Amino acid sequence: MNQSKLTAIYDGLCLTSVFFKVTEKPLFKAFAAYIKAEAEEKRKAYAAFVSCVYESGGSLTELVKKDISEDENVYVKAAAHGKKLPACIERSAKRELAGFAEFAALKAADFAADMDINEAEIPAFDSVNADMGAFYRKRLKGLSKYGYGIFSSHGMFRLSDNKEIEPIVSADRIGMDSFVGYEAEREKVVANTRAFVESRPAANTLLCGDAGTGKSSTVKAVANAFFDEGVRLIELRKDQLALLPYVMGKISGNPLKFIVFIDDLSFNQNDDNFSMLKAALEGSASAKAENAVIYATSNRRHIIKESFGDRDGDDVHRNDTLQETLSLSERFGLVVLFSKPDKKLYLEIVRELAEKYGVTMPKEQLEIQAEAFALKKGSRSARCAEQFIDSLL
Repeated sequence: MNQSKLTAIYDGLCLTSVFFKVTEKPLFKAFAAYIKAEAEEKRKAYAAFVSCVYESGGSLTELVKKDISEDENVYVKAAAHGKKLPACIERSAKRELAGFAEFAALKAADFAADMDINEAEIPAFDSVNADMGAFYRKRLKGLSKYGYGIFSSHGMFRLSDNKEIEPIVSADRIGMDSFVGYEAEREKVVANTRAFVESRPAANTLLCGDAGTGKSSTVKAVANAFFDEGVRLIELRKDQLALLPYVMGKISGNPLKFIVFIDDLSFNQNDDNFSMLKAALEGSASAKAENAVIYATSNRRHIIKESFGDRDGDDVHRNDTLQETLSLSERFGLVVLFSKPDKKLYLEIVRELAEKYGVTMPKEQLEIQAEAFALKKGSRSARCAEQFIDSLL
């Protein structure tokens, strides 16, 4: 009876069409390997199946939910664009989700009975009865927050050299409560992102100023803070700006909101990437998506690296050329300046970090050592303060 139960579930999964790519994932391949294994090989196949479940936390039900949520199929795409699908696809999706519910509710006891061994002899895993149809309908209603495909489980992404948008598995989890100082500057970025999330006019933003003041960390913290409201971050290197229209095309129409993040931005004269960014900032249809905003950081207010020789160049309309290069930063609707902290702010950051990390030292001694550390580094900054506290720890 139990053997026919497992086989019947497997046979049902083999007829999956709407969620076909889900059955190509490791979990389902491991289950298929178990079903097809000869009697003497079933134990090893079962161990491989449970290992797959363990890698995702130990719950078969939650792993099935995760695989379903991340699937990018015709059904979820239609829901994202408000399109109605033919009744045959609706019926198939309903039937397949019922099959996934049966599969997700399997227990170690079912496999033990199938192998005719004591349940206590085999590794166990967690599972519960779950209505996958109701779960998926809830996901569809919240697509603007949950997303689908790879965007449903990760918050930060990069563009690979193969032009694939891939998740940053070890993404920075920094939160807004990690910062000391620069509250006014950071609030401008938060307010702009809030407008973006609420589909109000939001500006492409340049965070510029001295190194070590928390510009990049601010962008990442804001992306983390708005993850549950449907914001995702895609980081592009400067040398990938030529692919900006490609990235915009890939995310255009997605129900989520995207921050296209360009870190440490600067250009030399005659840099080909200059024109592509300029087109995106000016709203060129080929380089801009309605659900995307560009956040960039730079240590330079005017972004373009300019020499005195550039001012004397041989261009007939030299002033026009000069103004074009210098005005790139003006094409950002919002420019937030992160200035080097003065001594008062620097020591305030040091004191708060010391308290946060449990550094016990008299205030006067702490400040003297902090100042000496900054002098040795050559400047005061939030990063310098963190490095000083790290050195004490």
